[in-house]
Amino acid sequence: MKTSEDLRKLLQEINHRSYPAYKGTKGQYQFGKYLLGIDHVQGDPFAAPSRLSIRVKGRTAGFPQDCYQEKHRRIAFADYLLRCFGKEIQSYSFQAKGSGKSGLISITRCRQEVLERTACQVRPDDGEILLRFEVGFPARGRTIQSDELVRILFDFIPKCVDKALLFRTADKKRLERVLFLADDYTFLQSGLKERGLVAFIANGSILPRESGISSRPMKDGIPFHTPDAMKVTIELPHKGVVEGMGIPEGITLIVGGGYHGKSTLLKALEAGVYPHIEGDGREYVATEASAVKIRSEDGRSIRGTDISMFIGELPNGKDTRSFYTEDASGSTSQAANITESIEAGTRLLLIDEDTSATNLMVRDELMQQVIQREMEPITPFIERVRSLYQTHGISSILVAGSSGSYFQVADEVIQMDKYEPIHITAMAKEKAAAYPGLEIPEDCPSISYSERKVFPDRKLNAGDRIKQKVQGLDSICINHEVIDMRYVEQLKDPEQLQALGQILLYMERSVFNGKKSLHQSVEETWAILEREGFSGLLGHALPGNLAMPRKQEIYACLNRYRPLEIR
Repeated sequence: MKTSEDLRKLLQEINHRSYPAYKGTKGQYQFGKYLLGIDHVQGDPFAAPSRLSIRVKGRTAGFPQDCYQEKHRRIAFADYLLRCFGKEIQSYSFQAKGSGKSGLISITRCRQEVLERTACQVRPDDGEILLRFEVGFPARGRTIQSDELVRILFDFIPKCVDKALLFRTADKKRLERVLFLADDYTFLQSGLKERGLVAFIANGSILPRESGISSRPMKDGIPFHTPDAMKVTIELPHKGVVEGMGIPEGITLIVGGGYHGKSTLLKALEAGVYPHIEGDGREYVATEASAVKIRSEDGRSIRGTDISMFIGELPNGKDTRSFYTEDASGSTSQAANITESIEAGTRLLLIDEDTSATNLMVRDELMQQVIQREMEPITPFIERVRSLYQTHGISSILVAGSSGSYFQVADEVIQMDKYEPIHITAMAKEKAAAYPGLEIPEDCPSISYSERKVFPDRKLNAGDRIKQKVQGLDSICINHEVIDMRYVEQLKDPEQLQALGQILLYMERSVFNGKKSLHQSVEETWAILEREGFSGLLGHALPGNLAMPRKQEIYACLNRYRPLEIR
């Protein structure tokens, strides 16, 4: 094993040489309390920064075992360490001078959600900490300035390790709050089903966000207050008794005037599938873990999906039990999104009227009379929502501002009035009874997805170098193929898209064989991810920019990948 002094000597030898001499620094170096890995060296000071890692043995870090033995605590603990280290290195970035990215020190910037990430991993058996980050190796032009790199590696980084990765210097009260919050959220979410709920929102939660481009809580946001008829009391392991609104299984309708908070409530529920950091305002908002936000998505591709539950016999005779298109309409795309979400195992659909295809959501009583059922291939969602719950156990939460037809099928109706929820189920049902009801068929077609066999893309198995690029939360680019992910709204971090690209490539190379169905392929891959994490797919030489998506987003990614060959 090389030592830190070996590295110092090497850096002194290559000072003022041409930039490629930095390549010789690649390797592992013992730095007293930790092992420094130089895992990848950039080609020049203007290229993507060099990738480094720090490995601290569990007994050296000194954190108690109860920080990392349970999975939900381990993820929260790693998130805590990552935020602490990121805060420390912020003050040192670009203090070492040079051209291009010289002196940059960066690590994953965590957002409001607490996600499992490769930037920081903690080993469950002994608490060993592995941290991955980036450093711009300094140069003037393309001439090495290794004395500046010595400052980074021998002065800045050791100070950050001492302050952020050792128990003796940790903010123990804050760490305790992080772990307790992880316990409380996990208890809350995992207990929804046994209470007959699909979501819970604690009193005092701050649901509005700072702006449309910020997920931080709005200053002076109105605290959430539960109507008495929907009040649920839960005793959490650490916070104790918490009161809030429990949304029961079944069909819940959220109504109200414009700008009164309907969509804000739905967005909080769609984000409630993830734990959030202290101070976010949504720490005690928990939603059924498999919940999927559904919307229309004009122009998306559909690969052999059975949409016959909503789209029947078409005038051109096209088979809707195995439907293909490169350019779906709003109603067709939303029908596919629902069916694919059911295939992905959802127990809860979240739908906002504002982002839905009107003709898929409802046909009013007059339209039913004018256009006979046998003349209309579309069966609207309102005619399926009840059977989805009663036959398949899939609940729905819907936001509606203009159509009162859903009062007829809703179990609960919540009115948002200036961000305050009001329970109006009885009144809404009474008013709805005075109007002609819609004709709702009693049949419930089966859901078919098992026969979608997936064949590997030979272009991705040829051994050529594959380029992957992510554009924020919008898209994943595999070579020249763009996967549009803009409308998969429960993706909260670009690193989840990075992970989806890696998962797709793994499945192309190791899972798809023309015999397994898409469903079997995803379930097999997800089982590995749950058991072994990213290392189970990619080995231990992981990049530091991956965050775990949900199984539902893996399905969504594959279903939007146009080269995917399904027969």
